[in-house]
Parts: sequence; structure tokens; C-alpha cells
Amino acid sequence: MKTEIFDKKKKPYTKNEIFGQPQLWEQVYARMVEQKMDIHIFFESILKKNDLRIILTGAGSSAFIGEAAKGFVQKATGKITQAIATTDIVTQPELFFLKGMPTLLISFARSGSSPESLEAIALADRYCDEVFHLIITCNKDGELAHYSSNKPKSVYCLVLPEASNDKSLAMTGSFTSMLLSVLLAFDIENIENKKKSIDDMIAQGQQLLKKSKTIAQIASKIFDRVVFLGSGPMLGIARECHLKLQELTDGQIICKHDSFLGFRHGPRAVVNDKTLMVYLFSEDVHTFKYEKDLVLSISQDPRNIPSIGLDPPRKLDVGSYRSIALEKSDCNGLKIVVATILGQLLGYYKSLQLGLNPDNPSVSGAISRVVQGVTIYPKE
Repeated sequence: MKTEIFDKKKKPYTKNEIFGQPQLWEQVYARMVEQKMDIHIFFESILKKNDLRIILTGAGSSAFIGEAAKGFVQKATGKITQAIATTDIVTQPELFFLKGMPTLLISFARSGSSPESLEAIALADRYCDEVFHLIITCNKDGELAHYSSNKPKSVYCLVLPEASNDKSLAMTGSFTSMLLSVLLAFDIENIENKKKSIDDMIAQGQQLLKKSKTIAQIASKIFDRVVFLGSGPMLGIARECHLKLQELTDGQIICKHDSFLGFRHGPRAVVNDKTLMVYLFSEDVHTFKYEKDLVLSISQDPRNIPSIGLDPPRKLDVGSYRSIALEKSDCNGLKIVVATILGQLLGYYKSLQLGLNPDNPSVSGAISRVVQGVTIYPKE
């Protein structure tokens, strides 16, 4: 099968969805302000439960939202919080649900119709004596969006603005809007006071998008492997960037993700002379000390490994390294939303360079917008 060449005459969904994110974030914030009281009422009694457990779940990119957000949610609530993919829950639910422990299951879904997402909720209802559901979806017509109609007291469905429901194969605005919404939901009492942080986040997103020509130049370089590194919440973003670049290039570019410290413990073996290192730096100065040490170590590799870094909190001056700096601002943890754009842009421009259609890069049809071919088997 021949590679599908990108037709510039067609409406470029992926590009528009990537570049439309700052405006989308403003809409998401407005939606959260509108629903402040409803979210407060839903959370009020649930979060008072002393032994409450919170699980963040989804499939693929939606699962990575939970990985990026779990630390913030745990810190905000003081409740044990875990990110467990629906693809794990469905196969062995007995390993993840605790029958006698009250559970808040937060489900992320762009379409709301993935079979694993629907089954994970059903299994939670079956395996937990007391379970509550927060559903965050981008599709008002999806099956998950209507799940709350039968259980109004134990289920709250947050349907995000229509623009978040990406038309392209790769999740872009849907990922960042769902991530932003869950971060805001768990500090809903202070939602109005977050306006400046939202404005700063939007400004940083716009700055990063204005650097698209620079990122396109980087994407045009010869490399067949890319490693994304992040610490803490940024590790979840590194994983999302890994997937985004890999799926937008139809697997022609092999990607990996890890933490800065974890990368030293064996995974560094993947680096060769055709590898691009991408550093997603933390805002935390203490964390950056560990990150900087790894960057310096990579820079001493005699193979002269090329690398780029997003917005380091301190200046780095090392060989074969390029910094993508943003104006400093106080995003109060929302920088992880902005950082996601770097992986999206690298994937988009590399897809074009390879002659693929970013809206539907899978030449073989092996991957699709909504997963196909999954059979759900009854759990006996």
C-alpha cells in the first residue's frame, strides 16, 4: 500500500486542533466556572470519606492524563490517588479494586465509546461496595456522557466544549482540555482566583506555538529515535509526547519516555547517533538539579547526541543542545498542559516530512480514532 500524501486542499484538522488549544483552554476554564457549584456539591460528601481511594483511568492518551494529574489530585485531596489504565482494569479487575474501600473513579474519554472505558465503569460498580464516578468526556453524544442519567447522585459527567472533540486521529486538544479540567476540578473552590494562572498558561501556549517554525526545523533533522524525559507530573506528559510522535509518524520514528533519573538505570542503552533527546524540564528548582546532571552527562557522549529542552528554570550551556525558552510566568502547575504541545508539534511536522497525512497517518489502518476490534468478555 502506498503512503497517503497529505492533501493541503483538505481541511487540516490536526494543525487547526493543535494551534486552537489556547482558545480551547479559555473555553474549558469558562465551562468549569459555570459548573463550579455542581462540582462542589458532587465532591462535598465524597471527599470527606476518610478512607476514600481515587483512581484516574482511561485508555491510551486518556490514561496518560491520569499519570500526569495523579500527584496534583493526591496533594489537593490528601487521598490515595492512582492512575490505572482501563486496559489493565478490564483484564484483571480483582487486582485493582478493593471491595470495602470507597472509590472515586475518574474516567477520561474523548469519544466516550471505547469498549474498555464502558467496561471499566461496569466493573467498578460490580467490584466496589461504594463507588462514585466522575466522567470527563469531549463527546456529548458518547455512551459515557449518558451514564449519569441512571445514577444522578453517584455520577457526575463533565462534558467539555465541542471544540475539544478532535476530528483527527491523534488526541491533541482533547488531551490538554481533559487534563486542564481535572486539575481545575480538584481546586474548584478557588476557580475564580485561578484566572491569572489560566491567562499565563494560555500566553505560554501561544508563545510555544509561535516557535513552530523552529520546531519544524528540528523535526526536519535526520533521526529515527526520540526519547522524551520528564520528572513527576511531567513524566506523564513525556509518555503522551512519546505516543503522539510515534503515532503521527506511523511508527517510522520509534519513541521512548522515562524520568530523568530512571533513564540512567538501563534505558539509556536505547540512545544511538540517530536519537533526538527531548527534555521536558520541571518548574521546581530542586528537581531541575537532577535533570541538569543528566543533560550534562548526555552532552559528554562522544557521539554528540542532539537534544532540545523546554523552558529550563536555569540556563544550560552545553554542546548539541537547543533550548526552547518561554517567558517566565506563574502557571501554578499548569505548565504540564503547555508542555504537551511540544510533542504534538514534533509529531505533526515529522509526519509531514515523511509524506504522511497527520489527520490519518496510519497507512495500514492498524490504528484508528476510536479503537476497533476489542471484544469484551464477561468476568465470571
